[in-house]
Amino acid sequence: MARSDFKFHVTKRVRYAEIDAQRVVFNSRYLEYFDIGITEYWRAAGVYDRWPDHSSPEFHVARAEVDYKVPILLDEEIDICVRASRVGKSSMTFLFELHGAGKDDLRASGQLINVHVAEAQGAPAPVPDEFLFLFEAFEARALRA
Repeated sequence: MARSDFKFHVTKRVRYAEIDAQRVVFNSRYLEYFDIGITEYWRAAGVYDRWPDHSSPEFHVARAEVDYKVPILLDEEIDICVRASRVGKSSMTFLFELHGAGKDDLRASGQLINVHVAEAQGAPAPVPDEFLFLFEAFEARALRA
């Protein structure tokens, strides 16, 4: 996917605690970067304005994928690019790319599939329309599958 397909990104600097003995970002940290990206994406889309007490709909990660391309090193700045790609009946799919800050040099890509649940221990529930509308307005395109 072209970097220009992502209308949102957040920049982050790699810290010492995120690297391994070779000074390369440890593989599990990529999912942490996706989490940082999705949190900031939700903020930019207006989720935290609409639900300022953070009582927004509850989502659980059902699937996480990472494709590693080029190592990310200590003290590099990276752009965490995020895009909502699809909303199903009870799930939302988000795509991610990691690039050097301000560059089009793909370091990793991946996706998260989140499932809406009515309560923390509950079964899947339909994605609320109001939540869907925030992301469709932010992406300026239809997301419902």
